[in-house]
Amino acid sequence: MTERRARPDGEIRAAGAVVWRGEESAPEIALVHRPRHGDWSLPKGKLKPGEHVVAGALREVAEETGAAVVLGRPLPAARYPVDGRPKRVDYWVARAVAEGEPSAADEVDEVAWLPLEDAWRRLTYAWDAELVRTLAGAPLVTAPLVLVRHGTAGSRDRWEGDDDLRPLDGAGRAQAEALAGVLAAWRPAELVSSPSLRCVQTLRPYAERAGVEIRCEPLLSEGGYDPGPSLAVASAVLESGGSAALCSHGKVLPELISALTGAPEEVRLGKGAFLVLHRAGGRIVASERHPV
Repeated sequence: MTERRARPDGEIRAAGAVVWRGEESAPEIALVHRPRHGDWSLPKGKLKPGEHVVAGALREVAEETGAAVVLGRPLPAARYPVDGRPKRVDYWVARAVAEGEPSAADEVDEVAWLPLEDAWRRLTYAWDAELVRTLAGAPLVTAPLVLVRHGTAGSRDRWEGDDDLRPLDGAGRAQAEALAGVLAAWRPAELVSSPSLRCVQTLRPYAERAGVEIRCEPLLSEGGYDPGPSLAVASAVLESGGSAALCSHGKVLPELISALTGAPEEVRLGKGAFLVLHRAGGRIVASERHPV
């Protein structure tokens, strides 16, 4: 499992993608030429302060290539020192769904779309070339299921009403807004939630921006959870073949995730955090876990 944790002190964080277009059997890869460095590189760049790594990847790709993308499976991160400080660059496979002009004209003066073999031969850096070479042996197109734990919602003990009506608090609402920008990386067209207000509110900002309805499923709630039927609901969403997001509770998700993935150890998500399962060819081929 790929896990994107908070950055250690002093670590420089950056993000980018191996962006492709065309047919999956014969993709063209986007390379950018940076005149200041005199190199050919994959689109990538440093995160802004407080920026989520996924949002940073989308922004850097758009700025350097002009392409709007949908992220696929995560790729290995590159790690190397810069002026005595550690640097980490997180990468994804990314499919171009629209093309435009780069906005980072001061950083990039040319974008080249090249066949796979030509791309890895032109790249200046060995770690970039290795990422491109790995594409040949794994699927480019995957169907993601984003499993989200609801954002923070104050104290259960201090809430006097029906717990299903306990809303997100201020921090939770901020998490939901941040999540909306991050979910755009996978563009889920199906949203499924526990009926609990805090779960629905966690998905609502994305739903409103994307124009997607939220389907409430009682089997994903704390009171309605039933291992077999609840797993059937989550499995149906995973196997639907489309991009989807599912929001539930800290008492429900670990067992569901273990059952979906076959993982022997429970995966526990912090409030507002999420796990992405990437499926292709009838199986899960990658997963990644993120805080918000």
